[in-house]
Amino acid sequence: MLKVTAQPGIEQISLYEGGLAKLDGRDNVIKLSSNENPLGPSDAAIEAFRRASFDLHRYPSTDHGNLRKAIGSVFDLDPLRIVCGVGSDEVLGLIAQAYAGPGEEVIFTEHGFALYRNWALATGAQPVEVRERERVTDVDAILAACTDRTKLIYIANPNNPTGTMISEAEVRYLAEHIPDRALLVLDGAYVDYVEGYDGGARLVEDRHNVFMTRTFSKLYGLGGMRVGWGYGPKDIIDNLNRIRGPFNLSAAALAAAEAAVLDQAYVEKCRNENNRLRGWLAEALAEHGVPSDTSLTNFILARFGNQEEAEACDDFLKSEGLIVRRVGGYKLPHCLRITVGDESACRRVAHCVGQFKAGRS
Repeated sequence: MLKVTAQPGIEQISLYEGGLAKLDGRDNVIKLSSNENPLGPSDAAIEAFRRASFDLHRYPSTDHGNLRKAIGSVFDLDPLRIVCGVGSDEVLGLIAQAYAGPGEEVIFTEHGFALYRNWALATGAQPVEVRERERVTDVDAILAACTDRTKLIYIANPNNPTGTMISEAEVRYLAEHIPDRALLVLDGAYVDYVEGYDGGARLVEDRHNVFMTRTFSKLYGLGGMRVGWGYGPKDIIDNLNRIRGPFNLSAAALAAAEAAVLDQAYVEKCRNENNRLRGWLAEALAEHGVPSDTSLTNFILARFGNQEEAEACDDFLKSEGLIVRRVGGYKLPHCLRITVGDESACRRVAHCVGQFKAGRS
């Protein structure tokens, strides 16, 4: 009897592992493993979600019109060039589904988001991993890896899990020099933490070969709602809308996201608090002999002497009720990714890392 088989590449995909959320035998834990906003969503978003609960029997909008208009008004973008998805993950995956396939190549960097490889494999395309330069995206290395089969180039800017970022000038240079038939995809999950940067929106409007995404899961505190969006050339947006599910976002998620994006005063408050504590935590860890690159996100990539020390520190933090993220799967086994929590969480992390380091000296 013939076995039913999946498309080539599917069985090569490793299941995604999210950040640890619980510790056996402990109730009072601080979760710093998934880069969530410790302040949560705005009151306006919570109230919009509550109001939406009265219409749970109704189907949601299929065109996400109100949310697209709200995003367009806040960021000065054309709503007709915006597509919404179940987190930016769905939008990024739809790009691969629509534009990559057998015989073509998908480029991403060595410490980039794990799903880039998975999306390439799922479409039958060849994943191409490119080295970074000291945990920073290397534009020259990406261009050197391009061939006449290159179809997509994914870069997260700022990157996860490194927290590092390349300049707007470097992104533009990359867009100007990739092959004609290739599309540069800018994953902006952490763009909201960077003051004065549009995530590549103006570049999208200047060129035909750039697409960008954003999310409500990080700074907006709506990780549980799973809402993201993309901005790109109108023909690309039309193609993504052709293949996405017609009711991919719930009415409650749409309402909460719309209220959240319109409450920019709360967004600014969260950004300022995160960036203040991020700087404090980085300095505190450095004083304990744990360096990190300059982060432009809501986490710090703490570097230890080797894998054994990083894992021992993680175990110690768990014993103290602190959950952070090991990133060996991202080829950074000597590092721990630590979400910037509220002030008490940051101080507790710094204190416990100090205790750990002192105990090994």
